[in-house]
Amino acid sequence: MSAALARCAAGDRAALQVIYDSEAARMIGVARRILFRQDLAEEAVHDAFVRIWQGASGFDPQRGTARGWLYAVVRNRALTIHRAEHRYDGADESALEEIDCEAAIVRLPETSALRNCLERIDRPRRDVVVLAYVHGMSHSELAARLKVPLGTVKSWVRRSLFSLQECMG
Repeated sequence: MSAALARCAAGDRAALQVIYDSEAARMIGVARRILFRQDLAEEAVHDAFVRIWQGASGFDPQRGTARGWLYAVVRNRALTIHRAEHRYDGADESALEEIDCEAAIVRLPETSALRNCLERIDRPRRDVVVLAYVHGMSHSELAARLKVPLGTVKSWVRRSLFSLQECMG
């Protein structure tokens, strides 16, 4: 993937097609989990590929993998669309109640290191990680949903991510 991204940075359109063919379907899945709508997920992936094409030269292999960079682009684009849609303003409380954090974890394979590490984290802290990184909720949205102070949510996210990092090695 790094080679295709480097070729993309050099203006090779065929390299962008290679990336699209290998990653677009999974990227739509990632965006759909954040946006809950197929049309918005497709828009996010389209926008992400425009950004990938324009910003491929900004990828630094010293800071992470090419695939990680690609998925960060699509995730960030999906979150931007999500916030623009005001998905979690007070009028949509029923959508918040339907989110099942445990279902997101159960969908992971039983042998998944991520699943095993998530299951080791206490329930409220695990939920903030799932809600933030699977469902795309901001810290303030999490605080409102969980009815805890914003600082508490930020602390839970930070500690949970540190625990996951240690667990995953």
